[in-house]
Formats: sequence, structure tokens, C-alpha cells
Amino acid sequence: MLNHKLVALLPDLAAFIQVVNEGSFTGAAKKLEVTPSALSKLITRLENALSVKLFERTTRQLIITNAGKKIYDQALVMVNAAQQAVDIADQQHEEAKGSLTIAAPEAFLNSVLQPHVVPFLKLYPHIQLKLRVADGEIDLLRDGIDIAFKLTDHPDENLVLKEIGKTNLVLVASPSYLFERGVPVHPTELLDHDCLYLAETDKDNVWDFLKDDEFHTVKVKGRYAVNHSQMRLTGVKNGLGIGLFHDFVVKEALKSGEVIKVLDDWTVKSSYHGAIAMQFAQSKYMSARMRVFIDYIHQALTD
Repeated sequence: MLNHKLVALLPDLAAFIQVVNEGSFTGAAKKLEVTPSALSKLITRLENALSVKLFERTTRQLIITNAGKKIYDQALVMVNAAQQAVDIADQQHEEAKGSLTIAAPEAFLNSVLQPHVVPFLKLYPHIQLKLRVADGEIDLLRDGIDIAFKLTDHPDENLVLKEIGKTNLVLVASPSYLFERGVPVHPTELLDHDCLYLAETDKDNVWDFLKDDEFHTVKVKGRYAVNHSQMRLTGVKNGLGIGLFHDFVVKEALKSGEVIKVLDDWTVKSSYHGAIAMQFAQSKYMSARMRVFIDYIHQALTD
């Protein structure tokens, strides 16, 4: 049962989440429409009530403590439960409306989801759609995400999964580049070629190849690297080298003959290939806006 002390802490915990998310009292105060000094006093009151220090305060930054991180994680569960209560109330109105935040890798968002955005918004004029590029790990609760798309063989086991397809990585190059530099027939021959890669991490130019029982790791090099799939594909089309892409990114370019597959008899291994997973939090009550988006995209991408 709720006691008086716990009830009094609930709004303070919600404000604490806002401070962590914004990274400052000033930013959080604007969102909560209070003064920074009032918010600072509120956090001090919460620290006294919990008998823990939530932040290390300096003149330049606000650093959450280890105890603060644990309390933040639990408070997020509370806020999510409150959001579900609001969603349940919203379900009393059958019309799909409200805000949806969707996260997806850049390549997938641009090549696969983007064509369906305008038709969806026209079909559901009372839904506000917020799209975020997210190529790394996604925490739905922490990041305020309703639905996340992931390209992986290891989807989050704590989330509901709807698999809407498969994706593989392919190497392609322009006919003119291959005519000038030759066609590699083995992964190790990529060492003699210019290659285009993401350049997000220091391992993005390390490509793993598998065929039967044979495995090779090749550290490629090249004059051009960019973590935007269409810009990278434009570079490949213009003869800058051999690029690594998801199959859905180069589908049309392969059809038109602008690019040609390279080392197609080898499998390129990566943490960003496998299932195209649409994931969202488990809930007994799903809002109408989430339900229609999930159904719409699932049908559009699996038909």
C-alpha cells in the first residue's frame, strides 16, 4: 500500500528524471516551468528524504552518482507505468491520435521507412510522428522511444518482437571502377582496392568474411568514409571504390546497373545484419496510435 512518504516522493522523482535527461537544472527547469533554484531545492529535498546523494555538483557540470543511477532506473519504471495509465485512458477514444517516437538506423530509416511516412501521416492526421536516427544501442525507457527498429541477430529479449524481414550486407562497386582496377575474387584482394566504410568507430574498416569453413578478417582502406548510406553509395556510383551496404540500400542501384556486386559468394559478418526487428515494450494496454503504426508498417513491409 502507498504510504504518505512515498506519495510525497513521486513528483520529486519525476522531476529528478527530467534533470537527468536534460543534464542540467536550467534545461529541466524550462521543461517543468519552474526556476532552476526551485528545482535545485526540490532535488536537495529528495536527497534528504532518500538519504543519498543523487548528483555531484560542480560549476561546469552535473554528474549523477552511482546511487543516483540506480534510483533513476527505478524511477523510469514508475514513469513508464504512469504513461501506460494515461494510454489506457486514451484508449477510451478509438481515434488514433497523439505523439509517437520511432527510432531506426539511418540506412533503414532513409531507404525503407521514409517512403511510408507521408502516406501514414495522411491516413492518420491526428498522429504526430517523431523519427530519430539511432545506429547504436537503444534503451526505449531511457530514450523515450515508443518503437525501435533494429538490424540484428540478437534482438532485445525484454521487448516485444515483430520480425518484418531479413537483411544482409553486400559489397558493390561501379562498373567503371571495376574495369579500371579489376574485380577482386578473394577478400584479401581488397587490400589492393579503395574501400568506402562508415568511419564511426576505429573498427568500421575491419571487415569479416565467411565462406564454408574459411574465415578472413580484412582491414580495408580508402580515400572516402562517411556514416551516411546514400552519400557513401553516391561515392561508389562515382567510382571512388568498393562499398559495404545493407542489401535494401543498393537494391535499386543494382537493378539499374549503376553498381555491381563484389565477392557475392562470401558472407560479410557484422552486428548489423540478420533480422529486421520492430520492437516495443510489453504492455497489456496498447495505445491506438501505436497499434495502427505497427500494423501499417508490418503490412507495408511484409506484403
